[in-house]
Amino acid sequence: MIYKKFQNINVSSLGMGAMRLPVKENEQGTPIDREKAQELIDYAISHGINYFDTAYIYHDGESESFLGQALLKYPRDSYYIADKFNLHANPDYKAQFAEQLSRLQTNYIDFYLLHGIQDHIVDTFLSNGCVEYFEELKKSGKIRYLGFSFHGSPKVLKRVMEERSWDFVQIQLNYYDWTYNDAEELYDILEEYNVPVIVMEPVHGGRLASLTPEADALLLEAEPEKSISSWAMRWVMSLPNVLVTLSGMSNEEQLRDNIGTFEENKPLTEQQKELLIKASDLYRPSVSVACTGCRYCCSDCPKELDIPRLLSIYNKVKMSGVWRLSFLEALEEEKRPPACIGCNACQKQCPQNIDISAHMKEMTELLSSH
Repeated sequence: MIYKKFQNINVSSLGMGAMRLPVKENEQGTPIDREKAQELIDYAISHGINYFDTAYIYHDGESESFLGQALLKYPRDSYYIADKFNLHANPDYKAQFAEQLSRLQTNYIDFYLLHGIQDHIVDTFLSNGCVEYFEELKKSGKIRYLGFSFHGSPKVLKRVMEERSWDFVQIQLNYYDWTYNDAEELYDILEEYNVPVIVMEPVHGGRLASLTPEADALLLEAEPEKSISSWAMRWVMSLPNVLVTLSGMSNEEQLRDNIGTFEENKPLTEQQKELLIKASDLYRPSVSVACTGCRYCCSDCPKELDIPRLLSIYNKVKMSGVWRLSFLEALEEEKRPPACIGCNACQKQCPQNIDISAHMKEMTELLSSH
């Protein structure tokens, strides 16, 4: 296992996320399959993983209590727990933190994060007193390192970085988001501030574990013995400011594969990176709308919608899940997809011939069902 120095400790480069633990599918509420999940924790620790990431809401609140129980048999100083304050689940940050200590059966949390800062809720995070409270907990030893996970824009990330000195920041980082979204800009900002990065979604929620048949064949021809997901992991490994790469491993096969990847420091070569981008280009049309942001569509829109921005959010939804619809909250209600009247004036101007009205309708339906 590769380890990296962080302040006065050494953390494993591969961290285990406790958001996608094995569950009992046939039981009401799909509870965690504690026996299988315990086996994964034991295997992870025996192969050098010492960073475990959970959150107040994972597995409907069961993740923390499971992880606390699963780690009890190991010395407390032999592993590091990362946990998060979720504003939406319970805005009472004092009560939530106390409950988390109880669930985890510990008297301190190693890495503590503000969970999921986005543009439309950043003001609440920064003004409700939680940061000051957690700083006091850090002084008292109940929190060792304080950071946040981020799902917002580069502009807002810079704003948050100016608020205080953070120990670390967790962002979604993978080769797909680096190439087609704003992950590179987010990473560069954190590197500029000299703040270590914890990586979430390095395989994009499993979507980069298998691309298209053509894209997979391209990578397998180059390295038949390597899994498709290992290419994504080794791409992240090439970034020097990454401290820990998290993976929500739900079975032993995934765990073995990732541990094998992180046994030695072998990031992708430049030639391999180029090949991966070729594979990504083959994959992209299957999950996204090929909007180039030319804005030709905007001039004739009777509702004056920012169509490229809406299509960018659509792509995020298709790639990452419906929770990304929250990006629409930054827009005035009359500028959101339901405002589209389906006149198709935009499509007549689109060089890519994108069926914009259909995508607006799809997002409207998603909004009404969530």
